[in-house]
Amino acid sequence: MPTTASAPGKIILLGEHAVVYGRPAIAVPVWETVATATIMDLPAGRHCVIAAPDIGLHTSLIETPASFALALVVRLTLARLNLSPDPNWQIEVSSTIPIASGLGSGAALSTALVRAIYAHVGQPVTPTLLSELVFESERLYHGTPSGIDNTVIAYGLPLWFVKGQLPAIFTPRQPFTLAIADSGIAAPTKTTVGDVRQGWQADSVGYERRFDAIARLTWTARQVIEAGDIAELGALFDRNQALLAELGVSSPPLERLIEAAKAAGALGAKLSGGGRGGNVIALVAPEKVMAVQQALMANGAKNVIVTTVKA
Repeated sequence: MPTTASAPGKIILLGEHAVVYGRPAIAVPVWETVATATIMDLPAGRHCVIAAPDIGLHTSLIETPASFALALVVRLTLARLNLSPDPNWQIEVSSTIPIASGLGSGAALSTALVRAIYAHVGQPVTPTLLSELVFESERLYHGTPSGIDNTVIAYGLPLWFVKGQLPAIFTPRQPFTLAIADSGIAAPTKTTVGDVRQGWQADSVGYERRFDAIARLTWTARQVIEAGDIAELGALFDRNQALLAELGVSSPPLERLIEAAKAAGALGAKLSGGGRGGNVIALVAPEKVMAVQQALMANGAKNVIVTTVKA
């Protein structure tokens, strides 16, 4: 029988980019969009195959270069389990998560793959080990990743994350709703992270000051989320967005979406993830969801996902 596993997308609420430099970030899973991996046994003697019908991929594992992230994470997982490096499996992956949009599409695919492999051989896998294996593929996607994507997706829960420290799961006191607008502009995180690093190298004092300001906002955000003060969270979104714009990772299309959401009644809005393209997140009261969705679509969003972060 085939074995199937899935993993959610993710969004960063506050702290992106600063998190790469040791500051905290808050991230939550987005279960409305997922990556899926399915493993089926092939007849004895057949090579392991990785297939992704959505993009027309069908390749043998042993012939796939190490630079291909999905093959890398399969090989690492097989080695960790002391399994054959070429099992007679067909591994099929698919995803509804937009690529290069800040929703963690690469980490979600890798997480689904690792979960499927462990499940197919009847072995349990902890979120910590899962995250560790997926992180290696994140190096290929992002160059110098913070580790936040693989961590929040592996745990599937709201997380307080600081690079190099154990993640802390925390629970909001009140549920809150987010509208996630896909700008339709692909913006690989590796590129924006690299550009911010160049800026930091040229002006470390100025960038460190901004990173510290983002860290203070993120600390405050955790306090207001745990206290249930959702209106204040919206104001923190706005202030974080201003600092991200100073880092050079915003863009006119993103800012147009942010202003449209706020004009339609959002409590606050900001880019989420690497920036320049990808997603905008807007904090929305339930009665304003439809108006904000319509405003985002009218101002260039290709799609809007509505998710509720549960208490």
